[in-house]
Amino acid sequence: MFRSLLFAFSFLATTAFAQTPVTIALNWKAEPEFGGFYAAALQGIYKKHGLDVKIAEGGSGTPTVQMLANNKVEFAIVSADEVILSHDRGGKNKVKALFSVYHTSPYIIMTHAERGFKSLKDVFAAGGVLSVQSGLPYFQYLTKKLGKPRGKVVPYLGGVGNFVNDKNFSQQGFITVEPLAAEKAGAKVQSFLVADEGFNPYLVVLAVTEETLKTKGDLVKKVVAASREGWQEYLKNPQATNEAMAKLNKAFDLKTFNKAAEIQKPLIESSQDGLGTMSAERWTTLVQQLKDLKLIKSAPKAQDLFINL
Repeated sequence: MFRSLLFAFSFLATTAFAQTPVTIALNWKAEPEFGGFYAAALQGIYKKHGLDVKIAEGGSGTPTVQMLANNKVEFAIVSADEVILSHDRGGKNKVKALFSVYHTSPYIIMTHAERGFKSLKDVFAAGGVLSVQSGLPYFQYLTKKLGKPRGKVVPYLGGVGNFVNDKNFSQQGFITVEPLAAEKAGAKVQSFLVADEGFNPYLVVLAVTEETLKTKGDLVKKVVAASREGWQEYLKNPQATNEAMAKLNKAFDLKTFNKAAEIQKPLIESSQDGLGTMSAERWTTLVQQLKDLKLIKSAPKAQDLFINL
């Protein structure tokens, strides 16, 4: 009898502390845009929710939407426009957005402050060079709204070397990355948010497939709840998490991590509906914008694209 009770207690204790293994695939390397996920892992928040989370770094062109659709991972970071494009292209494994880190998109066009531009319209109307990936939805949107850039458009190859060496050079960027790198190299920077021109997709979006949401709903809720808690902690005090991420990503020094965390904070906290939450209105607007740009043929409904948990 005693042995039976001891075995039962041992089994229950083991079960109680068992943690479900989960991988979250990033679409870039460890940087402040992912700070809340790393905070949840480093501070034991995921473990508290019964999760053993591995954060898998990505890189340029990491196809996280395809990884989800092909069941390579259960959770991944994507952008809102990628979710819409995946629905338009069909397939059985539909992707669904769960939690958006950025309420205001951090996409920017970066110019030299000495040029005295007041808006993106000024940038497009000026000469010089604009370095940008011409296939990006936001560049196509800007071109339709502001007209074709007067200057020379060249492919964006990464980095800020050309920008620093040429006062007539402007380029695409992420408000937490390129401006800080350029300023560190001695340039005076003026950054214009693309969102201010009306193209404002949710970015750094935690997503799953509809199938995962349907079959593992409790797990999905735990991941979202723990991730939100991680972001709350990171926004309050990012220092320890930044120190850990700086060891993973040598391209950023700790000072840059801390600056980036401060810069992105208002873009993350700008939602009036709560951290990570999304609205049907915003999704519907983005669908229409992509349709107007002829990037999609169908018009998926907002409720099929996201869910607030």
